[in-house]
Amino acid sequence: MTATPTTIAFEGDRRLVSGSLADVAITVRKRTGKGTHENILVFDHATGKTLHLDLTGAERDVRARYTETPATEIEAPGDESAAGPRGRGRPRLGVVAREVTLLPRHWDWLNAQPGGASVALRKLVEDARRTRGQSDALRVRQEAAYRFLSAIAGDWRNYEESTRALYAGDAVRFRELTESWPVDVRDHARLLADDAFTARKT
Repeated sequence: MTATPTTIAFEGDRRLVSGSLADVAITVRKRTGKGTHENILVFDHATGKTLHLDLTGAERDVRARYTETPATEIEAPGDESAAGPRGRGRPRLGVVAREVTLLPRHWDWLNAQPGGASVALRKLVEDARRTRGQSDALRVRQEAAYRFLSAIAGDWRNYEESTRALYAGDAVRFRELTESWPVDVRDHARLLADDAFTARKT
């Protein structure tokens, strides 16, 4: 089974490579080492964000730098696992301690809730995730498409109209406006936009 690509690179308006971050970084490094080349942009496949790669060192250094680490091995800021072995008491259950800044009246209300502030905050977050899950998913996917469009096609014909169609959920209009674009950019823009259009319908 082929893994879903996590990264995609464009040279000008042509797709250069897509795949894991490490594989894309190696390909970009080789391409930039061949003298003349067009501007290369690297994007996170899921978020549409532009990635700035450090391609210094030997190929093995670049691969090691960008070989993906499983999320379970990444310590989040404030993760208690960095503080050494835990003593007796209740297990962590994946809880991460981070600072939250609230007004005194907010703390008073939270502390008065059953279970205290931590339990109340968790319940509020879970309720928000349930009630706003669809709108959050739509926003995330629209933003991913918008980031890609603005980075690579910001000065192209129909750019502004296509972004309006994206946020309006008008898939037919979006396809019409992007039809004349270079095929690689057009297809990737449509792929990202289709995710947003699908999220709007669910």
